[in-house]
Amino acid sequence: MTKIYKPTIGLEIHAELKTITKMFCNSKNNPNEIKPNSNICPVCMAHPGTLPVINKKAVESVLRVGVALGGQLADFTEFDRKNYFYPDIPKGYQISQYKYPLVSGGKLVGVDITRVHLEEDTAKSTHDVAGHSLIDFNRAGVPLMELVTEPVVKDAQQASEFARELQILLRYLDVSDANMDKGEMRIEANISVSDTDKFGTKVEVKNLNSFKVVEKAIAYEIKRQTEVIEEGGVIVKETRGWDENKQATFSQRLKEGSEDYRYFPDPDLPKLKLSEVPEFNRKKIEEGLPELPWEKRDRYSEKYGIKSEDIEMYIVDDFYGKFFESVVEKIGDKDLIKLASNYITSDVVGLKRNSEIEGFGKIQIDNFTQLIKMAGEGKISSRGAKDILKIMFEEGGLPEEIAEKNNLIQKSDEGELRETILKIIDENKQAVEEYKKGKEASLKFLIGQGMKETKGSANPKMLQDLFIRELS
Repeated sequence: MTKIYKPTIGLEIHAELKTITKMFCNSKNNPNEIKPNSNICPVCMAHPGTLPVINKKAVESVLRVGVALGGQLADFTEFDRKNYFYPDIPKGYQISQYKYPLVSGGKLVGVDITRVHLEEDTAKSTHDVAGHSLIDFNRAGVPLMELVTEPVVKDAQQASEFARELQILLRYLDVSDANMDKGEMRIEANISVSDTDKFGTKVEVKNLNSFKVVEKAIAYEIKRQTEVIEEGGVIVKETRGWDENKQATFSQRLKEGSEDYRYFPDPDLPKLKLSEVPEFNRKKIEEGLPELPWEKRDRYSEKYGIKSEDIEMYIVDDFYGKFFESVVEKIGDKDLIKLASNYITSDVVGLKRNSEIEGFGKIQIDNFTQLIKMAGEGKISSRGAKDILKIMFEEGGLPEEIAEKNNLIQKSDEGELRETILKIIDENKQAVEEYKKGKEASLKFLIGQGMKETKGSANPKMLQDLFIRELS
């Protein structure tokens, strides 16, 4: 009988917070700093006799995340020393949280969350530089949020979807830019495989720096562990990395347990009673939250009825999301809003991608909404709207004036169009006969000939009605 192996996955996600200064000192928190070891001070470099001070804004940021996730905010909390020795840890320990995290519980896209806590980031190591390793301490001490899920993630795709949604949430809350290519958000996956109801031996894969890599690493590790078990081997509890060149995980070190870190409360930092800080009141935090991603999805779907892929583009990319919102403010009609969304996600995006022009070029919101109204009223064809939009993007201008200048106003004069129709009927007797015998495609052909004859300026709906009337 073939055994069925069930993977169990838990995620640990670190995100650097957007604060002006570092977690326990007044050194600048600037992820874009390119000069090494310039944003440092005696505190974050762990000079003797220095004392850390808690960054209030960082605490508030994590609490905002906790409220958005529906988690329980701690009343009492404290910071602990997590002891381990590595060149990127100047103190010889990391200030983190162990027993009393700021947030417990919560849920995101159906995944249960264990905790969200606050700690400080490590320095950045660069290896194999002329045979040496270099350390930049600009990142040392930057506020770092860590979110830990329950081991309930079932596969690589679900893990990637969770991480994407968390990134979006952090950006909506404006607590982190969460750019993975800059290391502002880093993902670790704890993976085990078992053919029973019990968990298998957990393997941690660290520092996954893109959503694609998350999927690849988890899928590979599930396959690797399954093969080891099937061949009679034993899964080792260890930390592994991802080798992009080999498309495989590799062993880094044996996995430490919490007892190895010898956690104890940091004696230099005060215990926190959050209920004593007005800014940390849950109701106050709730009132200060923006519209959350899932709330916006529901609003866009229920109120405007736009396509799910359009909604997701606006949710993920605020650049286009704000443009859409500005258009919605000018247009009240649901059908026109849907039409506007179609033009934004196809034509506006296409113009933007194929041009080096900044922003939305010379398109102004009022002119864009006027263009949509003209298209919705049938004053211009879809092809005409696209041509006008391109001119607006590159040169600016009013859509009506552009349409007049380029002969793009659709002809709706029945008398004028009837002459064109009679001419086409006379020149296409075979198509006319086929239509009269029930071939609907022939009508479309005749309409196409009408559009061609009028150089796209005829109203296609009127052309259709007039053809049907004449051929009846």
